[in-house]
Amino acid sequence: MLDIKIVGGVVHDGSGLPGILADVGVKGDSIETVGDLTDAEAAATIDATGKSVTPGFIDLHTHSDASFLVDPHADSKLTQGVTLEYFGNCGMSFCAPLYGAARDQLRERLTRGGEGTFDVDWEDFDGYLNAMEQRGSTINIATQVGHGTVRAAVMGMDNRGPTIDELAHMTRLVEESLDAGALGMSTGLWYAPGAYSLTDEVIALNQPVADRDKLYSSHIRSEADDLCGLFPAHAEAIEIGRRTGGRIQVSHVKAVGPKFWGRGPEILEGFERARDEGIDVAGDQYPYSWSSTGFSGAMFARWSLTGGRQETLERLQDDDLRAKMRVDTEYYISRNHGAAGSVVAHFPPNSDYEGMSLEEIGLEMRCEPAEAALRLYEQSDGSYVLESMEESDVEAIAQWRLMAVCSDGSSLRTTGPLSSGKPHPRSYATNSRYLETFVKERGLVSFDETIYKMTALGAQRLNLTRRGRIARGMYADVLVFDLHNIKQHNSFTDPHQYSTGMDHVIVNGVQAIADGELTGATPGKVLRDFDA
Repeated sequence: MLDIKIVGGVVHDGSGLPGILADVGVKGDSIETVGDLTDAEAAATIDATGKSVTPGFIDLHTHSDASFLVDPHADSKLTQGVTLEYFGNCGMSFCAPLYGAARDQLRERLTRGGEGTFDVDWEDFDGYLNAMEQRGSTINIATQVGHGTVRAAVMGMDNRGPTIDELAHMTRLVEESLDAGALGMSTGLWYAPGAYSLTDEVIALNQPVADRDKLYSSHIRSEADDLCGLFPAHAEAIEIGRRTGGRIQVSHVKAVGPKFWGRGPEILEGFERARDEGIDVAGDQYPYSWSSTGFSGAMFARWSLTGGRQETLERLQDDDLRAKMRVDTEYYISRNHGAAGSVVAHFPPNSDYEGMSLEEIGLEMRCEPAEAALRLYEQSDGSYVLESMEESDVEAIAQWRLMAVCSDGSSLRTTGPLSSGKPHPRSYATNSRYLETFVKERGLVSFDETIYKMTALGAQRLNLTRRGRIARGMYADVLVFDLHNIKQHNSFTDPHQYSTGMDHVIVNGVQAIADGELTGATPGKVLRDFDA
């Protein structure tokens, strides 16, 4: 007897092909059969008449590294239909490995307030994954080791290349993390300390990733005209694939700043040329023209972050250095849509500033916006949402066949410690917005292609053999919904609002949402290998 049978729905299996009318049978944690189940017995039956039945969505780019340790019921992704998150992105696997300055960074992150806390009794990646398995989660979780975290663990925040011994030490940490269950490695080459590395270092550390057929994800060195510039940064990511033979995932693909607005299609042309050469490169993207990142990453030149936060604060006490840092900050403001487009998302010392722009805060502080940014950082390293892109570029990039849908957000919750601040609405609405706006309203991407971008494409990039498809033997991560009922309810000023429209969300054969209501179940698994 089946545990669940889903009858009368149109099955969109994740392949990108048109849906077919079929029933789906679930037994245990897997899909037992797809076909006519009229006579099959089942403990529970879901009537999907007039609705779509799809694989659970896979979010390839998130920062939920600590979310489920804080609260295993973090459900802002679940309510959008996400059944698998991949985190540790942008070079920041800030929960592991925890040695040296990497542990200090986690301690600082947890003590600055507003994001919740948890006990940390591990150092290596295996210990971290064990802790997540013991804690539980609403959805499946997979992670990667962050180059920035590894570099901090071995070299601190030094702005230099590694010695032979240091490079060997970093390589060991990457290999140990991969063998413990990390499904890839990420870089944040725009952030400190990743920005202090040269390409040869990244290639050396990425070779063990390629050798294990795992994924290399990169927040590339520039998405605008800073550092090396947008197109050379893409060329570097592609060269790493050329040199290692590995699979390359360019994170949250975008064109930032006035000099690059309107040039999104050129990025895609570069991807296609690389693929024609045989380099396995693809990308992911969130469906917004606003981005989000921390104070230091958003507004400070990398030279000023050398040595870590304490040394940056000391530089701010030097009038000449402060003036230089203010000029750099003015540049970072200008590459967004000005000070009005630089809005504080999270600032534990004074939540009144959350939702206010640097323009507004500058007026309140009676100073220029750049000086206001420095003063905020002196109190806490919070975060911004930034109007940094043009909608025309976002739409063009979204239509590329190998552009997966991602959030760059975290699993949050409308109550408890994960409900603080005014974070980017993508944590609650990425998939809902894409379906509601890009598919239903604008018709930019077909429904079946969108399901592929949200399911099988992500599984293929991660090399997962039993996720991302509706087929016999696959894990039973299954959604039932009507596209016309999918709706986002949040905004930049009111972000902690769940999306609606998911009638049923099944994770590993367990209903996490039934008849549109959360069941409270935590059936998620920690994925440590390709068959998990």
